[in-house]
Order: sequence, then C-alpha cells, then structure tokens
Amino acid sequence: MTNQLLLNIDAGTIDWSRAQFALTAIYHWLFVPLTLGLALIMGIAETVWYRTRDTFWRDAAKFWQKLFGVNFAMGVATGIILEFEFGTNWSNYSWFVGDIFGAPLAIEGIVAFFMESTFVAVMFFGWKKVSAGFHLASTWLTGLGATISAWWILVANAWMQYPVGCVFNPDTMRNEMTSFLDVALSPFAVGKFCHTVTSAWIIGAVFVVAVSSWYLWKKREVKLATKSIRIAAVVGLIASFAAALTGHVSGQQVAKYQPMKLAAMEALYNGGTDQGLTAIAWVSPFEQPKYQRDAEAPLKIDMPYALSIMATDNPHGYVPGINDLLNGYTTPDGHVEPSINEKIERGKKAITALADYRKAKKDGADEATLTPLLSTLKENMPYFGYGYIKDKNDVVPFIPINFWAFRVMVGMGCLFILFFAVIILLSFKIPYLSVITRRLIAAVGLLPETETDSYDMASLPAWHYWLAIILLPLAYIASESGWLVAEFGRQPWTIQDMMPTWVAVSDLQSNSVMLTFIIFLVLFTVLLGVEISILLKQIKKGPDIN
Repeated sequence: MTNQLLLNIDAGTIDWSRAQFALTAIYHWLFVPLTLGLALIMGIAETVWYRTRDTFWRDAAKFWQKLFGVNFAMGVATGIILEFEFGTNWSNYSWFVGDIFGAPLAIEGIVAFFMESTFVAVMFFGWKKVSAGFHLASTWLTGLGATISAWWILVANAWMQYPVGCVFNPDTMRNEMTSFLDVALSPFAVGKFCHTVTSAWIIGAVFVVAVSSWYLWKKREVKLATKSIRIAAVVGLIASFAAALTGHVSGQQVAKYQPMKLAAMEALYNGGTDQGLTAIAWVSPFEQPKYQRDAEAPLKIDMPYALSIMATDNPHGYVPGINDLLNGYTTPDGHVEPSINEKIERGKKAITALADYRKAKKDGADEATLTPLLSTLKENMPYFGYGYIKDKNDVVPFIPINFWAFRVMVGMGCLFILFFAVIILLSFKIPYLSVITRRLIAAVGLLPETETDSYDMASLPAWHYWLAIILLPLAYIASESGWLVAEFGRQPWTIQDMMPTWVAVSDLQSNSVMLTFIIFLVLFTVLLGVEISILLKQIKKGPDIN
C-alpha cells in the first residue's frame, strides 16, 4: 500500500479504468431495475390467478414472466463482467479490502444467484409439472432471489461509501473484517437498498404501463392492458412515495457521512444554519464552478430551511458548504472539523508511521520501538487516505453532474407520483373523487368530459398512450441519474476517506484498458440492441392464450 506513493501509474490508465467500470455499471443498471420491477408485477398477477383460478390471470402472469426472462438473462451477462473488473482493473483495491468486500459478493453469488437461478427454471418450465402453490412460491422466490442479490451488491457498494466493521492490520497491510453484521446491516446499506429497490419498482411499473398503453393504442389485448395498468399504477404510486421517503433517509446519511457529496448536489459553496434547499440555480454543466470565489450559484431559488431540515431534522441545523469542508469549520454545538490540509498532513503521518513500523519490524525492533509507531498510526488512521491527496481541491467532486443529476432524479420522481395518481383516479371507479379529478383535467383540455363513473382506458386519444410510452426512457434517465449522484459524489474516493481512485487502480497500460473499453462498449450495445429487439418481438406477439 505504501509503495503506491512511488508508483507512476499513467493518468490515462486511471481515466480509462474509471470509464470502463462506469460503462459496465450503467449498462448493467439498464437491466437490473426492470428485473426487480417485473418480478413484483408478475408475482401479483400469478397470485390473483392462484386465488381466482381465472385463466386470464395465468396468461397475464406468463406474458410478464416471458419479458422478465429476456431481461434477466442480459442482466446476468453484464453483472458477471462487472464483478470481474474488480480483479482486473482494480486489483490494488481488491487486495487491500478483499476480505471485507469479497464477503457480500461471495454470498450474492453462492446464495442469492443460486436461489434465483434455481427457481426461475421452475417458474418457466414448471407450469404443468408442479402444483399451483409450488409454482406460485417459485415465482415469488425468483423475485426474492433477485432482490436478495441486489441487497448483497448494495451492501458492498454501501461499504465503499461508509466503511465500517473493519480494522487495518499493519502486519498484513490489509483491512480485515471485525463485524460482519456491521458491514451487512450498516445504515448506509439499509438506506441504499430500500431506495434502490423502490426506484426499481417504479421502472417496472412504468414499463408495464408503457407496454399496456401500446396495446391500447393498437386496440389489442385490451383486457390484459387495462388490468395490468391498474396493477402497475398502484405499485408505481406506492413505490414512488416509498422512494421519496427512503431518499430523504439516504439524504440524511449522506449529510452525516459524505457532506462533500451533499454540498456538490446542492452547489452549496458556503454553508451555515437555516439553509434552504436549492430548487434551481445556474450551474454550468460543462465546467467546475468557481466555488472559492462565489458566495453561491447565480440565479439561485431555494426553499427556505428545507436543506437544514433534510440534513438535520432541524430548520436551524448547520449544513457545511464546500469551502467550509475545505477550510475547516466549527458547528454551533462546538464540534470542530479539521481542514482538508490538516487531514492531508495527518494522512501523511499515518503513511509514514506505517512505513517506519514495517521497516522496524523487519529489522527486528523491540516492542518499545514498535508501540509508539503503532500509536501514531492508530491516531491518524481515520485520515489515512488523505495522505495520497496532493491538493485539497482534489476532494471536491465535479459539481455540475451531481447538481443536475440530483434535480433530474427528484424532478422525475415528482412527475411519476403525479402520473400514477392520475392513472389510478381515472381507471378506478372512485366516487366523487374521480368525478372531481375528471372535471379538473377536462377543464384544462387534457381529457374530454364524460358522464360515466370512469374513463374507458381503451378509448382515450392516442397522445395519452404515447405520453405513457415516452415516460419509460425518462424513468431510466432518472434511475441512472441517481447512480451518477451516488458514484460521482464520492469522488475521488474508491473507499470514502480511505483510498483514492488512483491508489486503487491496477498498474496496466492505458492502451489495454482503452481497447477493452471499446470492446465492452460494442458488446454491451449489441446486447442491449438484442434485448430490445427480443422484447419488442414478444410484445408484438402478445400473450399466449391457452
């Protein structure tokens, strides 16, 4: 680890390794949320069949399971490559924390993936071979396996953002796990899992509404479409509210453990008490703002006290800005946070103490010599990663991506709440409330007036269906935006405060990484094209009616 200070790793290798991992993760996340979302929809459809024995619901479940299967296979292919990249492109990281990071990934592969792979076979091929109850259980267990798989992957990711349950061993030069439960059940992991899964349910719901809207536009499979839209709308609305709630919890965790990420998300240059949540401001998407010079982003409009409430549950709570975090600050309750330069100095002390300890031990030094070195190392270990930082501004992530991606995610989330709520009010016969809603919508010209209890979802103007279809790519953009905030916001850290990216990367030739990046780009694009093509063919074919 200490020898990394002496390595002259090509900057191109770092950039291309980051780009390749980002490429793989982005493509992988195109498949995962639809897998988790469709698992819930198809489970509900089959449960209704099991209770009613109406063959329509069996055919509906089979149809959504077919689309689930296509997407599931593509997700597996990209996920395997993603995990292998930790060993090929990020070998220093894997070696340094493999004992901790490898545990949840191993459990995911051995338990969760095995579970979903086993029951997915029963789900697809066991309709006439096992009992209805066992098949229903297999369908739900397939979805549960996919969700558990997501849990362990998110545990690994959350540990990188908030490393807990470990201690650094200077003799082995590795971080070693001290508490598996602390790693598996950290507040960051729980919050990230809940927010990620509920956002995946939104994508599944939007997908079902989009496919059903296409059928309604084509005047096909009307019963399947209208019934599926109702299920998806209920799932989507509940998931949208749940995502908003879990997002608030995640925001509080970011404020506590990754304040620089929060400051970048808000373009908050100078913090303080009574902070407002920025609704909009002009942050150039192409260059880092002059945060050291400007008091705040220009044209800023905020919601008074909202950021303090989100971060601290107190309208008068203190929220540090980028400059506060760079230069150090003292909170109203007396907590003193050192500057980045102080952290850099303490990190260098930790690195020096570690090097001196290992040399002294190799030379056969006695306990009296080793103890002070270990004491210095332990005292400064929380700032170990800062010892590799050359300039304090290196710890500031790229503000434009964080600022705009966060607003895209939140804005789309609000849109989906409205979208699903309108569908529910229009498609279900809700006395009085539906009448008022219809009249309000008709008043602004979005729908024609009607005297019936509810609109016929199969006879709306065509643009309503196209609007629902257009929302599908927007749902993916919102989901990917959330991951951009999560990952760009913690830069330059591979492990928060412990290991910067340029220390974690493998010592490879940049040309080699660039070549594999191009190969993966072509491969993943082909896979995505193949999946979309197969999905479209299955959607055009429609459900198999037995």
